[in-house]
Amino acid sequence: MTEKVLDVHEKPKAGRWLILSLQHMFAMFGATILVPQLVGLSPAIALLTSGIATIVFVLVTRFQVPAYLGSSFAFIIPIQVATETGGIGSAMIGSMFVALVYGNVSLVIWKTGHNWIMKILPPIVVAPVIIVIGLALSPTAISMASTITVDGESVYSMLHFSAALVTLATAIICLMFFKGMISLMPILIGIIVGYIYSAAIGILDFTQVLEAKTFEFPKMLIPGIDYDFVITPTLLVVMVPIAIVTISEHIGHQLVLGRIVERDYIESPGLHRSLLGDGLGTLISGLVGGPPKTTYGENIGVLALTRVYSVYVILGAAVFAIAFSFLGKAMALIATIPTAVLGGVSILLFGIIASSGLRMLVDHKVDFGHQRNLVIASVILVIGIGGASIEISETFQIEGMALAAIVGVLLNLVLPGRTKDSLDLNQQKFTADSSQGKPPADVTNFEGS
Repeated sequence: MTEKVLDVHEKPKAGRWLILSLQHMFAMFGATILVPQLVGLSPAIALLTSGIATIVFVLVTRFQVPAYLGSSFAFIIPIQVATETGGIGSAMIGSMFVALVYGNVSLVIWKTGHNWIMKILPPIVVAPVIIVIGLALSPTAISMASTITVDGESVYSMLHFSAALVTLATAIICLMFFKGMISLMPILIGIIVGYIYSAAIGILDFTQVLEAKTFEFPKMLIPGIDYDFVITPTLLVVMVPIAIVTISEHIGHQLVLGRIVERDYIESPGLHRSLLGDGLGTLISGLVGGPPKTTYGENIGVLALTRVYSVYVILGAAVFAIAFSFLGKAMALIATIPTAVLGGVSILLFGIIASSGLRMLVDHKVDFGHQRNLVIASVILVIGIGGASIEISETFQIEGMALAAIVGVLLNLVLPGRTKDSLDLNQQKFTADSSQGKPPADVTNFEGS
């Protein structure tokens, strides 16, 4: 076992603490700001709420779990759909109800244990839904990378597509040919290089940066003030079922993290506490206009690489994220990132999300010679990617990813021939060659879902 630099409860000296926390914050930065850029939310609020959610998580888990919470990619399409049907306020309300699901699941686990949830969410259900999340987003990535809006219509632009390709190439090079911290920040580095290239070819507009204030309070979305708190059945079925995937992702992250820091986080502080912390972070985020939160795979990668497990470093990164969100000039600069650049990193990121679902099937040795598995995966993929929907009335419909997740869970429960392929993540084998700067195998999806 590689020797730890700082254990979970150790405090670094002030100067070292500052450097380690800044490094950690920037490793989380790229993915955290990408989600709000894609769904029309404020990057400043995303940063602010990621910092607050992380602090809440550490408090709820009794300073035992060094996890960082950032924006969840699993909710990109649900937020877009909710926004189209009822405005951005609908997405925020949906986020709050997702948090309530976390809270209720946490309560049940506290009272009954965690084995039941492993049986409801086996790999044959979770993995195809993760694949759907990535592939359903692929048209968005290509459109962002290659088109611009002219007179209200999307028009292909080779100039902008070249910026996307430069961004994509940079991210791939960081992943494939570098080790250490560079390999853990391909999104951020890709955006920086793509941004520089965009400036060189003249597709940037710095007007809003010049007009922005140096310090500016993040613009919040408060229920009852900025939007009406109206709950509809469609809103709930668009957002809430995605918790099926994010809860399973959370469990996986806790187990991998526990192996790295040599602790059993499912038992202590307990899965119920970590899920509750995640849910409270998402609830707070939704109340002020931020995207739903999730524990980040990048966080696990940084811990494996640096062998710095201190929760105080995590808390320092959270404080820096909060402070950064008040820098008006910096936030305005982020807003000038061309859509093509975001499209470039999205091509890689959404593909990796889908591939991580394939990897889960391989890692768990899911047998597709077994007709039951073949049926479940096939139905989930076609319903999710095809955009199938059930419309009961004008105000109630279930579609796409949400419908796929619900159908997958139901098929798994009712079809005969269930085997012991439940999501027993305790049997997974995770390794981290930190001496060579490699993150654990399952965290190369950059948060995944």
